[in-house]
Amino acid sequence: MTGLEGVVWPPAAIKTARLVLRESEARDRAVFVELFASAEVHTYLGGPQPRDELEREMPGTPSRWPGSFVVDLDGAMIGQTLLRRATEHRRPAAAGKADLGYLFLPRAWGFGYAAEACAAALDWFDGVLPGEPVVLTTQSANDRSMRLAAKLGFTEVERFQAWDAEQWLGLRSPVTPSG
Repeated sequence: MTGLEGVVWPPAAIKTARLVLRESEARDRAVFVELFASAEVHTYLGGPQPRDELEREMPGTPSRWPGSFVVDLDGAMIGQTLLRRATEHRRPAAAGKADLGYLFLPRAWGFGYAAEACAAALDWFDGVLPGEPVVLTTQSANDRSMRLAAKLGFTEVERFQAWDAEQWLGLRSPVTPSG
């Protein structure tokens, strides 16, 4: 997937009521390994990656590209939000649009952190690329992600089969600048 061309990166840290969204740093590497190797985190994402492979191949400062934010709570990484361009191999309705993704450690689930971080990332996106729509794909069986998509204003475009499961594709209409 490609990044968000033309976006100045990294932005200043984004602060919410409880969280900080920031660029990744070397100190986040162990949490990225934990996120990507977690069977629980990857229940609806095709399964975890082998930890030994991640330890060997992950760069010293992982996921450093425009649209990739570390979600920090009290000085420690608890997750990641991503905004990147959906490519042609995805659904035609998503191709070329910004695609919102997120991963959080299981110990951070159930506190509203994903909603708070994703809303902040979307606000940032609306400021740097106003008028652009955003898509989100999740397995329809993932009740938490389905609720979050609705809370963030995504509406269903289609359902489709991929990775042996029904997938849900939602669209968040562009926020048009007022003026």
